[in-house]
Amino acid sequence: MSFRADTVRGAGGPAEIDYRLARQSVLSEYRKGRVARHEICDAHPELARAAREVGEPSRLDCPVCEETKVVLVSYVFGPRLPAFGRCITTKKELQSIAKRSGTFSCYVVEVCPECSWNHLARTFVLNPGKGSLRS
Repeated sequence: MSFRADTVRGAGGPAEIDYRLARQSVLSEYRKGRVARHEICDAHPELARAAREVGEPSRLDCPVCEETKVVLVSYVFGPRLPAFGRCITTKKELQSIAKRSGTFSCYVVEVCPECSWNHLARTFVLNPGKGSLRS
C-alpha cells in the first residue's frame, strides 16, 4: 500500500495532507528546550529568498520569533518541470499548471522571513483532468 497524497483511499477529489500535527510536535519540543532554535530556524537560502520575494502573506504570526507574519511558498513537481520543482509566484500560474496533462504535486511551506523558521504546511495533488485545484 502506498501513502502518496494521490492514493489516499476515500479521497473523492485531489488528496491533501496537512502537517499541523508535525508542526505542533516540533514547536512543543522547541518550547521544552529539547530542540535548539538554530535547528528549526534553518531555511535554505533559496527558500528564504523565495519567501521574501514571492511568498504569499498569511495571517499567522511566526511561532518562534513572534515578530512577523509567516509567508507561504509553493513548489510544484511533475512532468516537464525541473527536478527541483517550480516555485509558484501566482495563483494564475498554479491554475495554468493544473490544466496540463499529468500528475502534479504541490508543496506549501510556511517561512518566516525574519528568523528563517520553516515547516512544510501541506501537500496536495493538482487535478489535471478538470484544471481545478485545492488551496
